[in-house]
Amino acid sequence: MSSLPSQLSSRIEAVAGVDPELRPATKPQFGHFQSNVALRLAKSEGRPPREVAASIVERLDLDDLCEPVEIAGPGFLNLRLRSSVLAAWVTDQLADPGAGIEPAAASEVVVIDYSAPNVAKQMHVGHLRTTIIGDCFHRVLTAVGHRVIPQNHIGDWGTQFGMLVEQILDEGTNPDDLDLAAMAALYQRASTHFKTDEEFATAARHRVVALQAGDTETRNIWRQLIESSLVGFNAAYARLGVLLTDDDLAGESTYNDDLAVVAEELESTGAAVIDDGALCVFVEGFNAPMIVRKRDGGFGYAATDLAAVRHRVRDLHADRMVYVTDARQADHFAQVFAVCRKAGYLPEDVVAEHVGYGMVLGQDGKPFKTREGTAVPLTDLLDAAEERAAPPVALAAIKYADLSTGINKDYVFDVDRMVQTTGNTGPYLQYAHARMAQVLRRAEADGLGEQRVVTVLEEPAEQQLALLLSRFGETVTAVARDLQPHKLCTYLYELAGALSVFYEQCPVLKSEGEVRTSRLALCATTKKVLARGLDLLGIAAPDRM
Repeated sequence: MSSLPSQLSSRIEAVAGVDPELRPATKPQFGHFQSNVALRLAKSEGRPPREVAASIVERLDLDDLCEPVEIAGPGFLNLRLRSSVLAAWVTDQLADPGAGIEPAAASEVVVIDYSAPNVAKQMHVGHLRTTIIGDCFHRVLTAVGHRVIPQNHIGDWGTQFGMLVEQILDEGTNPDDLDLAAMAALYQRASTHFKTDEEFATAARHRVVALQAGDTETRNIWRQLIESSLVGFNAAYARLGVLLTDDDLAGESTYNDDLAVVAEELESTGAAVIDDGALCVFVEGFNAPMIVRKRDGGFGYAATDLAAVRHRVRDLHADRMVYVTDARQADHFAQVFAVCRKAGYLPEDVVAEHVGYGMVLGQDGKPFKTREGTAVPLTDLLDAAEERAAPPVALAAIKYADLSTGINKDYVFDVDRMVQTTGNTGPYLQYAHARMAQVLRRAEADGLGEQRVVTVLEEPAEQQLALLLSRFGETVTAVARDLQPHKLCTYLYELAGALSVFYEQCPVLKSEGEVRTSRLALCATTKKVLARGLDLLGIAAPDRM
């Protein structure tokens, strides 16, 4: 169902000829919404703003939605929804399984590239944001009706595997006995061995060639490393409560057979040229070319990224591609997309966007690392939070702290602040939901039954809560469009705040008759919207805390 603000905007635009840029009123006395459309039109029309405003109001037909429109100050339009309209909207939202989320005008295939841990290495703090943010995008874009295809581009190929396989054979280790922590330790031993023993280093390089050539023994050990790693990855995903599964795996090795084909296509079409022995693509705006094939004939990760775009457009039929990685990779992906446009792999009607996120900082304001200077394992972060709160609350604290900050910004991992049930935190929103669940349980215990209809919205606190409920759908739509989850976090925090004011100023169970029935329905709707909103963030909505 189209939101109330959307309905108002479309009707005003039909009269004014431009987007009214409707905004929530800054103060209750100004109504529910305001527009400066008359001020913007006044200059082009050569008329005083109030005269333009009067002309717009005269032609507007909003009687079924609003009280008479007021012209304020130099020409602002103040709009106040009718209480009956607002009440009916909230009632419909309670009955709507989607809690008021508007489906997209056209369903798209959206490929989201996120998480991407490396085989034989533990997931660490660097994987926290990509996984949480990508999962939120997955949920929101699915909610508005798009077909989401997650792609977990794990690091499962490359020269390091020659070194790992050779170390396993050298030690006589059974790869099935290795978990992620043991594999990480194995990697350290192999790295040291590689640097200090030239004979081992040579054998490791030959092992890379054997891996690429499909040698049976090498490939079997390589697959065992992947399978053992997936056990650890999936355990982390289960703890994080994200939607990724093995069906979403599309690691670097997926594109091995495509790399030579991509190189041939690029060279045959003239998109790439040989420069100093390497196959390169030059695109305007970048200081250096993209090297597709190195002088020694090997392929780097840039070639894999090109092959991935090619696959996602040609085979997955992507209309939109979203890459969720560290903000420092922005230039790389800008070049990947530019090369793909030049090569014809990325048609103009396919949207490709890199969503870069900031760093997780320690309380000292520096990148969050162990005392040894290495990345903090993801399990350690989760353990630290769960030492201070139950797992669902701890997870809410971590996810909300991540998503409520503009994703391009750094944020401080402060567990003690994050788990608080007061202030702008995930547990505070969970508490608001649990509080409403308790009210509805008490109502049921008193024999009041399930309340489904909002009819009375006389108090300002009732109206403000109902007004915020009516904006849920447009907020989700904005996040699906702009990929800024903090907007949903801000909305839910404001909703929880309005709920608190309503609950303090408007007795629910102690009221009587139609007022009590209506307020209980308002509580039920708010609980439903909070639960739906939290779910879109990947956060559980407990009924008790």
